[in-house]
Amino acid sequence: MKQDFYEILGISKNATAAEIKKAYRKKAIEFHPDKNPGDAEAEEMFKKAAEAYEVLSDPDKKARYDQYGHAAFEGGGFGGGGMNMEDIFSQFGDIFGSAFGGGFGGFGGFSGGQRRMKGSNLRIRVSLTLEEIAHGVEKKVKVKRKKQAAGVTYKTCTTCNGAGQVTKITNTILGRMQTAATCNSCGGSGQIIDKRPNDADAQGLKVVEETVSIKIPPGVEQGMQLKVSGKGNEAPGNGIAGDLLVAIETKEHPTLKREGDNLHYDLYISISDAILGTTKEIDTVTGQVRIKLEAGIQSGKILRLRGKGITSINGYGTGDLLVHVNVWTPKELNKEQREFFEKMRNNENFEPRPEKSDKSFFEKVKDMFS
Repeated sequence: MKQDFYEILGISKNATAAEIKKAYRKKAIEFHPDKNPGDAEAEEMFKKAAEAYEVLSDPDKKARYDQYGHAAFEGGGFGGGGMNMEDIFSQFGDIFGSAFGGGFGGFGGFSGGQRRMKGSNLRIRVSLTLEEIAHGVEKKVKVKRKKQAAGVTYKTCTTCNGAGQVTKITNTILGRMQTAATCNSCGGSGQIIDKRPNDADAQGLKVVEETVSIKIPPGVEQGMQLKVSGKGNEAPGNGIAGDLLVAIETKEHPTLKREGDNLHYDLYISISDAILGTTKEIDTVTGQVRIKLEAGIQSGKILRLRGKGITSINGYGTGDLLVHVNVWTPKELNKEQREFFEKMRNNENFEPRPEKSDKSFFEKVKDMFS
């Protein structure tokens, strides 16, 4: 089981944005590769801290994590191997400040300010049936993304000589001041295009259509977003690819309604079936099942089919299917039917006599959420 993000950073769930950033910086410096050369355990902790910070520093992601836990980010994220050390330095290097003599530390060619560019993210929507949500599904979708064109080559940027940044010296009343800024010619990558095929754009990229496999866990909800790392647009030169962000949409089921992990089904029966008892087939996310209704069943009765709901995205089991029994009263009667019910109007057997075991509407609602 994955370690809790708050536990990794050593903070509470009520931590402010400033406290989250401060805690991450402390952990990042503690387990930084420059301080722990060759230490695989420290490197793993360094990655875990970055993963925790990436989620908790984003208000939307933090809200999803607080509600759904790690399951909200299955199919992507750093922990699944999507973000390497260069990704971390590229996105969060500025947080280390001057702790390692420069903004990006000195790991994997990042010393001196050079960084690997990251391609832009892509966003798509995937519509799921209730059955697919209940069990999880693997979807294959076609995505148009930018990739480096065949035959494109790059060379060292002549403006910054491959450093990714340029240094400027300014004379001030306090003396000579030296500042560093990202190179405008290469965008900080240290490389520019040498040879570019005719079908490539100015960055040496070409739009291609690719089939991407997306593993969607059970229990996702409308509006949730999954991430498939490295399946966005590629970056020029030695850059890293962006991510594919997958927004979840749910298709309406003809008979089942979802409420959290539980499902609801409205079952309508005749007065005759209610009086005599019957069996009925109802829909579930695993197919139809037959249920028995006892004689004298009352309208408003709720039957609970345990484990026939949606698998919890947090791994807390599976919800139930709640069958709401509704006795259908005919609006029109023929002469014979009307005469029968006229005779029964004052029959004591047809008089309402609720028992203590017959729960009120409010008790039934309470049971539904218990």
